[in-house]
Amino acid sequence: MDISSIRPLKVVVDAGNGMGGYTVPAVLGTQAGLPALPLEIVELYFELDGTFPNHEANPLDPKNLVDLQKAVVEHGADIGLAFDGDADRCFVVDELGQPVSPSAITGLVGLREIAKEKAAGREATIIHNLITSQAVPDFMKAAGATTVRTRVGHSFIKAQMAQHNAVFGGEHSAHYYFRDFFFADTGMLAALHVLAALGEQEHPMSALGEMYEPYVASGEINSTIQDVAAARERVIQAYVEELGGGEVEVDELDGLTISHWNSQPQWWFNLRASNTEPLLRLNVEAADEDMMVKVRDDVLSLVRALDPQ
Repeated sequence: MDISSIRPLKVVVDAGNGMGGYTVPAVLGTQAGLPALPLEIVELYFELDGTFPNHEANPLDPKNLVDLQKAVVEHGADIGLAFDGDADRCFVVDELGQPVSPSAITGLVGLREIAKEKAAGREATIIHNLITSQAVPDFMKAAGATTVRTRVGHSFIKAQMAQHNAVFGGEHSAHYYFRDFFFADTGMLAALHVLAALGEQEHPMSALGEMYEPYVASGEINSTIQDVAAARERVIQAYVEELGGGEVEVDELDGLTISHWNSQPQWWFNLRASNTEPLLRLNVEAADEDMMVKVRDDVLSLVRALDPQ
């Protein structure tokens, strides 16, 4: 991907003392002998150190983004990028220091990959897991692509990528998969797409991110539950048996997903049990904030009825 002609960007990169400290200077800088790009890189924690002395190399945890968020604002940067330990994940922070959701990045990158396929006269297939935003399949289908919804997890999405010869796949965890990278995940290719999209136009990253994030999500909320089956049954009773009448769609591809998206008001949620702990993981999305909060709080009250947090 050629980003040599984009507008100049100031980019703060938090490598988290992981492999990004090795790959970023080679790809975005000149360390590998490549021509200089119109990027000013502000480096955070580029020293490779497996003890991770500054923070855990896991940008999925908000506390590990704090240093990047602060640096983006302090340096007046256009964007911030955070890589995990092996740099197969990439998180994006906008110029205001606010995280851009991985679902929005999935939408942005997915549309670019679809356009590339169309230009080559090929049909595009996009993979997404079931707790990415509803915006992802909405955008992809509107652009003429086929979408495939998968279970949560690296192994599931990689298998579907290969099975469907998908050009791209994205997860809520900021894993981004590319057919042109052996159907595997790479944070760097995703970062290059985002830098290209930002640098090819004049809007800031915050405005660009908003374009791909039209709905409101709760993020993943964990509840420690002793009787997971009973908690799940309370939710089914309230949302399936009592609502009834075909008002909701239910599937059990991965946990319990209940959707009211094809009716008004629009909302869906997924409730998944941990395989290793007495936890239920809840993700809620709705077309507006009020409805998301209402569904989130109602489901949590059902889940935690006998196990107050």
